[in-house]
Amino acid sequence: MIASVRGVVAAILHDSAVVEVGGVGMRVFCTPNTLAGLRTGAEARFATTLIVREDSLTLFGFADEDERQLFDLLLTANGVGPRTAQAVLAVHQPDAVRRAIAGGDLAALTKVPGIGKRGAEKLVVELKDKIGPIGLLDGGSAGVLAGAWQEQVRQGVLALGWSAAQADQAVAAVSETIDGEVPSVPILLRQAIRLLGKTR
Repeated sequence: MIASVRGVVAAILHDSAVVEVGGVGMRVFCTPNTLAGLRTGAEARFATTLIVREDSLTLFGFADEDERQLFDLLLTANGVGPRTAQAVLAVHQPDAVRRAIAGGDLAALTKVPGIGKRGAEKLVVELKDKIGPIGLLDGGSAGVLAGAWQEQVRQGVLALGWSAAQADQAVAAVSETIDGEVPSVPILLRQAIRLLGKTR
């Protein structure tokens, strides 16, 4: 098991990053939020889970141990594979996932691509007693400092293949929609992607 990876970010792709570790470029699959916090040429550390299949070895990376532990827990549910578990973390913060499962919030769980009502019900039934402590903070604006999100969203947009001009345009457009509390970076990034998708 590869529990963590630390090295220089050699490349940022639309769904992963290549990290140089001891002269070897390791491809680590990450959520858009994690990718948004990376910089090419800078050092990064990921908590990781290695998924072993007959024909592949796939490394999934997370910003912290909390995300990795929740990812591993989601994999224990019937019908949940690594891509679905990663999609859950791309849509919701870990504490928001725990609250949704603990409270049987099917509407929140079905926001995740690939999870329908039946799948959400199975997650609640199978994981409700295993989900662990639930944080007191809401997953929305906690920890997002005014002015700190713009560069993270910009880098996330760039990592997904848009140009610098398009990234700046998306950040400006998203800024105009904020009135009061600043949403979390994943929410802002998804909004930027939606706006750019309309212009393509």
